Amino acid sequence: MAVFESEEQFYTAMQAVFAAVSQQPEHIETFTRSNLVIRMNFTNPTAEVLLDGRQPPLEVFYGPRPGTANIEVTLDAELLHRIWLGQVSASQSFFSGAIQTQGNVMRALPLMDLFRVCEEVYPTVVENLNLDS
Repeated sequence: MAVFESEEQFYTAMQAVFAAVSQQPEHIETFTRSNLVIRMNFTNPTAEVLLDGRQPPLEVFYGPRPGTANIEVTLDAELLHRIWLGQVSASQSFFSGAIQTQGNVMRALPLMDLFRVCEEVYPTVVENLNLDS
């Protein structure tokens, strides 16, 4: 059984994560000052999240958005779930090809800082939304 039963459920979880992350702007400052736009494309369910780090505060858009991003990341939504729960290694997933990227990945280091904060808040989101972990 999939962790996310629908696109709406996935977006609800992502909105909860980024709302909590935005409450800690000092922890995501490297991303909000990175001048990067990251488009995250998900499968199972199909979804898109755009992270805008061109200036504080963090802006997050849910659903398809026009325009270009500096870096595009594609992965399965359940893989993100497992990474943020600490069940799977992000670097191992990247090197195995489970996470695909377009753009200069070396510029994505501020995204890793943002993801660390997401990992801190995600277990609470899972619990609050009764997601199967």
